[in-house]
Amino acid sequence: MHKGIFSFLIFAFSLFSAQYEPVKIAFLSDVHFQDLYGSFSDNDFKGIINPKTGKPTILRTMDAQLHSTRIFNENYFAFLKALDDIAQKGIKIVAMPGDFSDDGQAYNLRGLHKILDKYHDQYGIEFYMTTGNHDPVGPFRQDSGKDDFLGQDGFPLGIYSKENIGPNRKIITKDIAESGYLEILDELKDFGFYPKKENVFWSTPFTKYSYQDYSYKKAWQNADYSRRMYNVSEGFPVPDLSYVVEPVKGIWLMAIDGNTYIPKNTSGNPENPENYKGASIGYNNVLTHKRHLIDWVKRTMTEAKKNDKTVIAFTHYPMVDFNDGATPELKSLLGEKKWQMERVPEEEVAKAFAETGLQIHFAGHMHINDTGIRNFNGRMLVNIQVPSLAAYIPAYKILIIHSSDKMEVRTEVLDDVPHFNELFPLYEKEYDVLQKDGSKPVWNKDILKSASYHEFMLFHLKELIRLRMIPDEWPKDFIENTKKITGEDLLLLVQNPKQLHEKRIDSKAFQKWKIEDLLLDIYKFQSADELARKDIPGERLQQYKIMEELFSAYQGQNLLVLNLKKVFKIMSFLSNGDPADHFEINLKKNSVIRL
Repeated sequence: MHKGIFSFLIFAFSLFSAQYEPVKIAFLSDVHFQDLYGSFSDNDFKGIINPKTGKPTILRTMDAQLHSTRIFNENYFAFLKALDDIAQKGIKIVAMPGDFSDDGQAYNLRGLHKILDKYHDQYGIEFYMTTGNHDPVGPFRQDSGKDDFLGQDGFPLGIYSKENIGPNRKIITKDIAESGYLEILDELKDFGFYPKKENVFWSTPFTKYSYQDYSYKKAWQNADYSRRMYNVSEGFPVPDLSYVVEPVKGIWLMAIDGNTYIPKNTSGNPENPENYKGASIGYNNVLTHKRHLIDWVKRTMTEAKKNDKTVIAFTHYPMVDFNDGATPELKSLLGEKKWQMERVPEEEVAKAFAETGLQIHFAGHMHINDTGIRNFNGRMLVNIQVPSLAAYIPAYKILIIHSSDKMEVRTEVLDDVPHFNELFPLYEKEYDVLQKDGSKPVWNKDILKSASYHEFMLFHLKELIRLRMIPDEWPKDFIENTKKITGEDLLLLVQNPKQLHEKRIDSKAFQKWKIEDLLLDIYKFQSADELARKDIPGERLQQYKIMEELFSAYQGQNLLVLNLKKVFKIMSFLSNGDPADHFEINLKKNSVIRL
């Protein structure tokens, strides 16, 4: 064969292969980055000395971590581990669906910026962010602080942005104030919030140009803070940092700013940062106060279809109910305001966005692993919940786009994280102080025996349930009446020994677990979905299934048994949701298949 023709064929084959190389995007949500080794611009305090490493460390107490739905400290190491994983896999695009910081403080934003720059420079990774309810906490900067940092003596220490707030024992630095949109935009503009010259396309809900008449100059002008405002209520202009970007040819990443900061008093000052409610409710408030986002998504989907682009959206907030059908039972058992019910999106949210043509959406906020699917008039919307690195189960998602119709989602769990136990000597000191003080319930010191990050986060969940969830969410009489009950006792509430014998059920095998194990396993499934099965004995899972069948057949009026019937129904729903680990999305067939 002629050498020139052969070379051309090699080139053509290479070009063909490159065009069909799958695009991979990693999703890291709810990192809640707090810079353990950061510094303040106006105070010499650099933290307390860790006897294990000799390094000064700015950290929160273990007591604070175990009363929160997220940890504040060890997620620093988990974040670095996730980024190392992503770099090793050769993934060049990372989307971050909000709560990338822990309340948007300046020193945390600087530390985050520094780390993202390092991975961009070293591995060529491009980062694209959208905001969450912790970044910013409100639309405008406001003074703040925390009283639960750890002091050198083992007692809590306050760090506040000004003198007249917080306890007497405190450090003062402006860098602990909660940044507003303007400060976040200024610090992190390189991570999607502003266009880059190498982007094929970039726009916001407020730009007037189309894909056909796009230019980098126009995009840069339209990225300015002053051009990204809307009236959340009449006379209350607030920012919206939504944008769509084409990082590689043919793929549009749509970063939706789902934060809706509604004024508390419409007669008040629109510039007063304290005159705004938090945004944690999510998309339910978008329907009432931020509908321009829905119009923008519809316009973007139309433009994308016209120009043969595949759209992947990501926001901080879920678009689909994340309780796998258990919401009615949960409300009936726990009440309308428990289990974070106010964060469950109304069905109208999913319907509104499905009708725009949007099909793939990644979200965070809930710190859970979940997949929600809705079909409206032949339109399928798939909402993929990205777990948090700061909660059980610590993981991130990878989207592999094989074609415009076929995509694959993988969940990468962080089992082992280097240095996750680096701060344990400091917690030892805190524990000793708390024990001697005796003023509050002491956390379980066994968490410091955790052999892996996975084990540490599972222990965090267990302590969170004991110290916060059970006291705050569950009816006191239910907990009192069941706290000593074993699985066998539960079985005998709905079956007598003769019935069990006839069904060939060995009741003694149910003695191995108690109601507290059942409740912990329910929270495991809520948090990790099908991935929780690895952390629950297989025999017990089979026993739960038997229980659900027996309790569902109960027709009596005993209130305790009726409530337990709901508990097992909830367990059944949460443990049998849509695929949430490794699955394929086929947009042509409107199907999601477990792989």
